[in-house]
Amino acid sequence: MTPEEYREKYRDSVPDQPGVYRYINSDEEILYIGKAKSLRKRVSSYFNNGDLSFRIKTMIRYIARIEFTIVSTEQDAFLLENALIKQHQPRYNVDLKDDKSYPYIVIKKEDFPRIFLTRRVIRDGSTYLGPYTSVNNVRNVLSLLTSIFPVRTCTLALTDKNIEAGKFKVCLEYHIKNCLGPCQALQSKQEYDDNMAEIKNLLKSNFPSVLNYLKKRMNGFAEQMDFEHANEFKEKIEILKAWQSKSTIVSPTLHNLDVYGYTEMEGFAFISFLKISNGTIIQTRAIEVKKVLDESREEILALVIIENLSPEVAIEERGDELIVPFEIDLPIEGYKHIIPLAGDKKKLLELATRNALYAKEEKMKQQMTSEEKNPSFRIMRTLKDDLKLKELPRHIECFDNSNIQGTNPVSACVVFRDAKPSKRDYRIFNVRTVEGPDDFATMEEVIYRRYKRLTEEGQPLPQLIIVDGGKGQLSSAVESLKKLDLYGKVPIVGIAKRLEEIYYPEDPMPLYINKKSESLKLIQKMRDEAHRFGITKHRDRRSKAFTKTELVGIEGIGEKTTELLLKHFKSVKKLREGTREEITAIVGKARAEIILAYFSEPEAPVADTTATPEITE
Repeated sequence: MTPEEYREKYRDSVPDQPGVYRYINSDEEILYIGKAKSLRKRVSSYFNNGDLSFRIKTMIRYIARIEFTIVSTEQDAFLLENALIKQHQPRYNVDLKDDKSYPYIVIKKEDFPRIFLTRRVIRDGSTYLGPYTSVNNVRNVLSLLTSIFPVRTCTLALTDKNIEAGKFKVCLEYHIKNCLGPCQALQSKQEYDDNMAEIKNLLKSNFPSVLNYLKKRMNGFAEQMDFEHANEFKEKIEILKAWQSKSTIVSPTLHNLDVYGYTEMEGFAFISFLKISNGTIIQTRAIEVKKVLDESREEILALVIIENLSPEVAIEERGDELIVPFEIDLPIEGYKHIIPLAGDKKKLLELATRNALYAKEEKMKQQMTSEEKNPSFRIMRTLKDDLKLKELPRHIECFDNSNIQGTNPVSACVVFRDAKPSKRDYRIFNVRTVEGPDDFATMEEVIYRRYKRLTEEGQPLPQLIIVDGGKGQLSSAVESLKKLDLYGKVPIVGIAKRLEEIYYPEDPMPLYINKKSESLKLIQKMRDEAHRFGITKHRDRRSKAFTKTELVGIEGIGEKTTELLLKHFKSVKKLREGTREEITAIVGKARAEIILAYFSEPEAPVADTTATPEITE
């Protein structure tokens, strides 16, 4: 339906009253059901607002006609919308996945009512309490209740007429004291109803009322010298006190509250419901809502609350007070809602929110791809969170400098991809412009050379650069990134060894990551790998330079001749042991004579160079 078609058909006929509207397609399928305080304003907003999401625009395209139902109040509109959505399950309404399959405790509407576990909610006037999160817990609760207040389990029609006519006989349940025999008038209806009322109090955690009732009965039997029955009630009191001590006590000052926690992720919302009675959590409920038309959090939470109050769910009683995390429009008389800022109610809201967050985490785990379940992905995600990065650092490069008293300086670059070493991408830089041991200048040179080349070749840049060193090395690296106009585009940090501090550019205060954190261990692993790789290459270069110096120092022997000899003999020692014919065959007679003459001279004493020189970074 286009805006023009809407204005032509409906603009003047839509009532300006509370009600429910239904969008229907050409196949007579209901696409969407909504409620409104003013039907005219709400429906026209779909056709007069150009800033709509893609999904809403798609739905509007399929609308063939619109139906309306006028109601008296906004509250009636809430309830009618809820009932119609359940009946028709429209494609574009939120998908409310709650715990309908969870167990309830039902107290049947009948003479001498039964109480039992069920998963089916039937609107027959019976009282349903729940839902509960564990079948075993419900069975344990029912076992406890019936041990304190025996009730019948049979399906006999225990009307006054049938009992007076003597149609029934007591069964085994009576003989094992699980039932007090109302079928033969061995238990009065008044006593049975009193017991059932106390069972309801127990299910609402109204322990004081039940304890007073049991104590009253115990004292009554004691006064009549019926100590056997008095002792039975004493045992029931002890059982009840033991059960009460195991209940989740929130605060004895809190009575009859409904608490809702809320969180959301893309496409889904998660609501946790807690029911508090007499300082005890007596019900919990987890609800998942699948968003369809970018519904607001206020709309979703209001929908869930109405669902909880709906007669179809059959929650026995609503709380006297509603605790929510944000302001909502809930037009229900006598049902006030608050947003607590401190105290016990605030703690309850935080508890409900934690439960909602847990449901969200479980959903995220279900949606995780096989790649995301990989430990490497978890480590990268932790590093992203710890360093407050915008992207997942799948490509990281780490730099470290090595030199010996300023000679043969090199800088190592190690590359990690998906939190693992990518050794084919490792690079070693022979420093060209720096004289002497200057870590800062060396770092500035190699960072510039590395990323100038990557940008010129159009190669992807890393999501994180790590430099081994504190603020000095980091500042030098930043200068190079600024020259290349990459500063701010590629995150860069420095790691200082002494306390494993992480430094950010232009921030004097370091970041301390938990020593057990996987992200810090990854940074340390990269730093150590860069150190190892740099030292290995540095030693190779020193050894090579030392070997070549001895031969190149011979007058008449150049670098090319030296390379030919070392390529064949592998070392100076083996060259000394070589024959005249062998050396002549490689470099010719004239050069062979020069080398042999040099080796035949007595060796001058030299300083001991066997000790490993100190490497500074």
